[in-house]
Parts: sequence; C-alpha cells; structure tokens
Amino acid sequence: MATYAIGDLQGCLDPLEALLERVAFDPAQDRLWFVGDLVNRGPQSLEALRFVRDLGDRAVTVLGNHDIHLLGCHYGSRKVRGRDTLEPILAADDRDELLDWLRRRPLIHHDPELDWTLVHAGIAPAWTLSQAIEEARAAEAAMADDEPTAFFHDVFGNQSDRWDEHATPMDRQRFAINVFTRMRYCHPDGRLDFAEKRPPEQADPDLLPWFAVPDRPTADRRIVFGHWSTLGPAMPRHNAWGIDQGCLWGRQLTALRLEDERLFAVDCPGQQAPRSD
Repeated sequence: MATYAIGDLQGCLDPLEALLERVAFDPAQDRLWFVGDLVNRGPQSLEALRFVRDLGDRAVTVLGNHDIHLLGCHYGSRKVRGRDTLEPILAADDRDELLDWLRRRPLIHHDPELDWTLVHAGIAPAWTLSQAIEEARAAEAAMADDEPTAFFHDVFGNQSDRWDEHATPMDRQRFAINVFTRMRYCHPDGRLDFAEKRPPEQADPDLLPWFAVPDRPTADRRIVFGHWSTLGPAMPRHNAWGIDQGCLWGRQLTALRLEDERLFAVDCPGQQAPRSD
C-alpha cells in the first residue's frame, strides 16, 4: 500500500492519468492525496472534478483557492474571470451534486499513522497543528452548512491577514481560508502578504516564506502543500514539501510517495502562459 500526494491539477486530467500509470496506482491498495486546486485554467476542469470525486475513499483532497473561487461563483459572490475554465462545471447537469461534494472537502488533513499533514497553501506560523485543525474545522462547518450563501459572500477579502484569537468568528474563518488556500509569505510582524508570488530569491528580503518563519510550532511536522508553482524543485524546506511543479504552465505534474519520500513526475503540455495565481 502506498500513499501518493499529487500537485495542483487545475483542470488537467490527462497528465493525472499519465502520472497514475507512471506510479502503477492500484486503487485496491493505494491512496491519493490531492493538494487542492482540482479545477480552473486547464481544459478539463469538469472532467478532473468528476474523476477525483469518483475515486471515493481512495482519495483525499483539500480545498485550494481555485476551488473556493468556483464555489464563490456558484453562490453568486464571485464572477468567472477571463482565464477561468469553470463554465462547463457551472453549466453541468450534475453541477449541484459536484459542488455540494466539493464544499464538504477539508482545508487540512492529518494522518497520525503516516505522520503527514496535507494542505493547499500552508499552515499559519503562529498555529500549532491542533490549532490549525480547530480553525479549519470551524471554517469547514460554515461551508458545509445547509445555507452556505452568506459564508461565501463574506469570506473573500484581504482584510483578515493576521491571526487574532479574539476576532469575530467570520474574521477567523476568513483568515483560515486565506491561510490554507492563499498564503505564501509573511511580513516580519506576522501579517500575510497576498501580493508576492515569486520565489524567495527574487522576493523582498523582509518577507519570509511561511515555512521559514522562526519558531514555527509545526516545524517538526511533515507537511505537503501545493499552490506555489514558482517555488522551485519539489524538496523538503523546513519539513514542508511544495509539490506544485506548474503542470498548467507546461512543466510537470508531480507525485510524492509519502512512505519513502520518493518523487514521480510526468511532463505536461502547457495550457496557458505562465502565471502563478
């Protein structure tokens, strides 16, 4: 039995099928962990969403920023943008079923037996693992509510950029969404930076990648994440593996086998000009 963590799909199903063939994925024994951003910008967003949903309990996926954006479009708080490829999902006969499944995905997944944690973007440097799970579960409950429209109208925005345990529930949920699906860098005072997307060697030296913040309580935890296609080679950085290798931009789709930290990859045809949002 093996567990493979797989980088951002963003609507690229063909490379995923090639990667599963490359690792000889056995659905009877093996499991897949998806780092989120199943959809958007690639040509097969609807097909990729259906494929991962149909894997059932053979797969775990956490939510990414493009998945949250899709849900916002569905609930009327966001608009489909020029480079998006979400229209086929929003027009599909099984749209409601697919998006109901999607909004019930977690923001963080931790497996104590494997001692690995899965997120899309990262874990706030101020949080312990138990705090991260607690804040994630609160936001997940709001998304899974019978009436989630208000949540998706209020959750988007940059104003919740700093951890405050005394903030309102909505501000804490917005901060959690920003952390788990959007974070790359932190300012010295702990604020999240939403503008910088370049690799650390090109960024403002005052900014710190979230995983490099000193005294991070989760520094002893193995974390696998996506979201940051410009970060560089898939490798451990302070115990955090970034495995988004830019499939959408014509680079590679990568799988990390968690049991032995072995990497597998397939080359991908570029679908859009490089950009890292």
